[in-house]
Amino acid sequence: MPSPSTRREFLGHAGRCCLGATAASLCCRHLQAAAAPTAFCAAVRDGMLRSTGEKDSWSALKLIGAEGVEVDVQEDLTLPALRHGAGKYSLTTDAGIEQLRKDVAAAGRRITAFCLRNHFEERPEVETALCTRVARIAQALGVPAIRLDVVPKQLARPEFLKLAIRTLGKIVAASESTGVAFAVENHGTTTNDPAFLQPLFAGVGSQRLGLTLDTGNFYWFGNPLSKVYELYEAFAPRVFHTHIKSIRYPAESREKQRPVGWKYDDCEAAIDRGDIDFARVVAILRKAGYKNDLCIENEFLGKLSPAGTVETLTREVQFLKRLRGQA
Repeated sequence: MPSPSTRREFLGHAGRCCLGATAASLCCRHLQAAAAPTAFCAAVRDGMLRSTGEKDSWSALKLIGAEGVEVDVQEDLTLPALRHGAGKYSLTTDAGIEQLRKDVAAAGRRITAFCLRNHFEERPEVETALCTRVARIAQALGVPAIRLDVVPKQLARPEFLKLAIRTLGKIVAASESTGVAFAVENHGTTTNDPAFLQPLFAGVGSQRLGLTLDTGNFYWFGNPLSKVYELYEAFAPRVFHTHIKSIRYPAESREKQRPVGWKYDDCEAAIDRGDIDFARVVAILRKAGYKNDLCIENEFLGKLSPAGTVETLTREVQFLKRLRGQA
């Protein structure tokens, strides 16, 4: 696993050298204009912003006080959930990349990660090309990490693990010059399991492959709360991006081994009202040298009104900012 100093070197390197003259120009201008990134940037996933009732993603981010955003990227390089006055963004052209760069700078926000929804089992070569192209765009925009789905559909786990190692190895090699990290999310029944994650990382053998740490998913998987903290500590040196969410289980169930997904819909909770101690999470990540975002993923916003969404997200953002300021 990479050391804290390795991660600092990686985050300083991300976005330095772009492929192509125009991309290089975009990258250099971005780095000259940007302030030093804030460690533990309070961010949100872009798909949640529509629930605020705001028509523009940048005004929604300002309204709730978020400093950064994770951006969903489709296969055609459109950004379906990130909206501006004229519509949606596309990263298929230099002009589209430049427009996004300007809007990010004008809003005074950061894109802390791109999010891809991969299908490695069905089309490994397509995914290799897509991930490599998105890594080049990420470098041009100073985006340090790309969140990945590593989910089997039909293959048995041993065969899928071999395929995932082989494909991710190709992706890491093809994007070597970008310095951008790839961050597998722990979710579902496969990548929530350390028995899959550990050989995956070891098999690829790259310091640029790590984790999008979803704090709620290890708990959702059925682990007792004390074991959840052990998993955070074990994988903290591999974390390049986060999904911050919580669950509030009945007190008598928190330290029990529960079925996967047990009563999740009934027990979803805001991050300041759930079982997970995020001061402890921040301390674990800080000790490991983590420098990127704390990105809120609130999965019950559909149950709230726009006003309730704004109140909840604003409160969660302020909660993360307070934790960041604690020693």
